[in-house]
Amino acid sequence: MLLRLLFVLLIALNIAVAAWLLLGDSSTHAVDPTDGGVPKLKLLAELPAPPVSAAPPAASAAVAASASVAGLPKAASTVAPATTSPGTPPAKPATKAVAGETLLVPAETAPTSPRRSYRCLALGPFANQVDLRAARTAIAPRTVRSRQRQEQTSESHGWRVFLPALATREQALAQARRLDAKGIKDYFVVTAQGDLQNSVALGLFHDPANARKRRDEVIAAGFPARMSERTEVTPVWWLDVVVPDEAGTDIRRSIRTPGITARTTGCF
Repeated sequence: MLLRLLFVLLIALNIAVAAWLLLGDSSTHAVDPTDGGVPKLKLLAELPAPPVSAAPPAASAAVAASASVAGLPKAASTVAPATTSPGTPPAKPATKAVAGETLLVPAETAPTSPRRSYRCLALGPFANQVDLRAARTAIAPRTVRSRQRQEQTSESHGWRVFLPALATREQALAQARRLDAKGIKDYFVVTAQGDLQNSVALGLFHDPANARKRRDEVIAAGFPARMSERTEVTPVWWLDVVVPDEAGTDIRRSIRTPGITARTTGCF
């Protein structure tokens, strides 16, 4: 009995759903194409053609091809005119050579003057680094590159006249007594360690002419006098610079240290 009741209810429900689908409101309304509130459709071909700016043939062909692929009319595609005039080469970065190095210069700042030439000079000798630093600061605006270096030099400190060293101090003293007997004064026996130990010093002269005169007097008295220059090894400093050719002649005038020379040297 229960199964029959369920079967009847199921049939009634199906009938109700079918009736609602057939007779219910679909909420759709037909629209009249001539209604004033509906915008009219126009084909792209009916639109007025916009003005087309001049473009190179290759660019026009490329634009036309892309327009045809996109489904647009050819007249609707425009190309911006070229910003450079015909015959003007494209701007390229320029290079500038500075003392053996290549620097990249933007095209708008590329120099138009001829390439500059440079020379390398050695300035010195400087007796101390204080004078060298002062000179380096003074000429810095005119130099491209600079470096300092130290050298050892032999500096003359006069001329000495002497009798050669003997084997013992007693022999040197005996020779000194013979000098005194000949009327030769102003001498002394060297006792300090070194090459001149046990020799007899006869004088130190700044002028070589006076040294030769003293030597000749002692030789005339019968003694083997000799003459030699007294030198000392001292450090000196040089300043190597790279300057433009036009600044090479005036670079020395900017240095106030006396005795400084400028000579050509190898570039670095």
